[in-house]
This record gives sequence, structure tokens and C-alpha cells, in this order.
Amino acid sequence: MGFDRSMALASSALTALVPLSVLIGAVLDNYVHYDAAERIINRYDLTGSGAAAVNSLFSPAEGTSVSVGLFGIVFLTISALSFARASQRLFEQTWELKPLSVRNTRNGLWWILALGGYAVVTGLLAALPGRDWLAVAAALGEVAATAVFLVWSGWILSAKRISLPDLLPFGITAAVLTAAYWVAASVYLPRLFNSSVSRYGVVGAVFAMISALFAAMFVIVGSAALGREVADELGRIRQGHRPSDHEVRRQWDSVVEQTRSRWHTAREQVSRRRTKGSDH
Repeated sequence: MGFDRSMALASSALTALVPLSVLIGAVLDNYVHYDAAERIINRYDLTGSGAAAVNSLFSPAEGTSVSVGLFGIVFLTISALSFARASQRLFEQTWELKPLSVRNTRNGLWWILALGGYAVVTGLLAALPGRDWLAVAAALGEVAATAVFLVWSGWILSAKRISLPDLLPFGITAAVLTAAYWVAASVYLPRLFNSSVSRYGVVGAVFAMISALFAAMFVIVGSAALGREVADELGRIRQGHRPSDHEVRRQWDSVVEQTRSRWHTAREQVSRRRTKGSDH
């Protein structure tokens, strides 16, 4: 379930964010210097073929300009709403809510606008000069902005059926784990991009991006499940219901066993993909 939901979110994010990044870059470039490819390359220190592939993927062909017609607007809207509904289903399934599907489209549109604002804020924070104290402040600001955005996302995408206090454990957990993941990703992403591009060409950058997005979405999905459990436990404590030590130990053993099982499954899937890739 977690792997399927993570892949669905990663696929929806890729189809929505890549064309949206190109469009935003083309629009903002008329007012300020904004290059989505340049931001990705600088943030994750991509070099060589990996950087060249990202630049080719996000930048329009030299000597051309980006324009959006009716079909482009419709495609961008559908792809962005698809990402919003995939995120909506995450909260509905985790909190066991009745699916609203397209009936929650208005809230989905609000979420898309907020996602754009969140991307701008985190982009500005990441672009701050790399001085020691300023870098720490920017990192803490990104974590805080992520936590606020994720808590609000659960609230708006669930059509306000999940209260903000119940979403707080999820937001804090996801923000901290996401920050830790992207720190680790800054180490392995350059190698991942370069190896994928050298093997598959420019399309290898897409494979690398979907892999990175899958891992990030897996963190979000896991944080949602953990946040739901923490919120429920805090609710029981507030009501005076405290589980026995045996029940706590049993639940902990169950979590450890599920984590080990999912880890082994993930390793097997990665091994199979590497085997297929080497065969080709």
C-alpha cells in the first residue's frame, strides 16, 4: 500500500511539476532571473552529463520562447489537479475518510496555488548565501515552512475534515524527515543523475527524478501513517486511556516487523531493477 501510494504520488508530481516549472521559469524570467534547471543544478551540485540533461529537460530550445495555448493550459490544469487528488487520497486513506474525488476540486485548486507559493518561499530560502548562521537559519526556515504547508495541505485536501491539531504530528514528522532525506539526497543525487544519463541519455534524468521523488513521497506517506498513530495516541491519553506496557510492546514489535518487511521488499525491488538495467 505504502509503495503503491508513493509511486502514484511521485508519478503525479513528475507530470505536474516539470511542465509547471518550465512555465513558471518562462513567466518569471520576464521580471527576475529564474531558471528552474539552474536552481536544481546548483541546489544538488549536479555536474557533467547530469547537469547537461537537467538543463536540456527544463530549458526551452535555444532561440525559442515558451508560450502556452489552450491545450497547454488544459494539460497543466489536469496534471496539477491529478497531483492534488493523489495527495488528497493519501489523507483520505490514512485517516479513513470517505473519498470526495472531484467534489473537492475547489480545495484542490487552492492547494495548487499554495504549492506554488511554498515552492517560491523554499526556493528563496535555498538561494540565500551559504554563510554558517544564515545557512542554518534558512534550513530551519525551510523545515518550518514545510511543516506549516503539510499541515495546511492535510486540512484543505481533506475538506477540513481533519483538524489542524490532529495533523500537527504528521507535519512536524514529515518536515524533519524530508529535510533529512534531501540532505542525504544531495550526496547521492549527482551520482544517480550521472549514471542514469550515461546509461539512458537525457531520458535518464527523468528516471533519476522519478526515483528521487519516489523516495521523497515514501517519506511523506510513512510520516502520514506515523502522524495518524501519534495523533490517535495523544487523543487517547487526553481522554485518560493509557495502554498497558504489554500493548505498547506488542505495537512496537509490530511496527518494527512491518518496517523490516518493507525494507526487504524495497531492497528486492531495487535489486531487480538494477538487474534489468544491467541486462539492457
